[in-house]
Amino acid sequence: MRHFDLTPLYRSTVGFDRLFSMLDSGTEQQGSAYPPYNIERTGESAYRISMAVAGFKEDELTIEAKEHVLTVSGEKKPESDEKEVLYRGIASRAFERRFQIAEYVKVIGASLEHGLLHIDLIREIPEAKKPRKINITAGDKKEHKQIEGETVAH
Repeated sequence: MRHFDLTPLYRSTVGFDRLFSMLDSGTEQQGSAYPPYNIERTGESAYRISMAVAGFKEDELTIEAKEHVLTVSGEKKPESDEKEVLYRGIASRAFERRFQIAEYVKVIGASLEHGLLHIDLIREIPEAKKPRKINITAGDKKEHKQIEGETVAH
């Protein structure tokens, strides 16, 4: 089992406690690997989670996004007809899978096709949080400074 010592990072950073806790917990063995899933990047700031949920209907699946956690769960309804199953190779057990999602990432849609649940996400950074360019003027010109189209008097 691998263990990473993040102590040097704790000493030189401020406000990244949550990130380091996620890294620490991510190295631990997760529970069940059911259902299997893929995480894909579909664009510069677009992502897709695809989960293999064969045998589940739309009304048996739940997707919930709360704070920075995306939870996908499924629970099969009991079958009404009494049939004798000789071998059950298709799993139909209940599951819950949690994904940590970054700040400004939101779910924009979900679809179920051919036994795959697709969850589309997009990262939208607000304009106020995007980097901005600040022009610097010479020291002898103490008139105005230009900050991304706004004029500030000094």
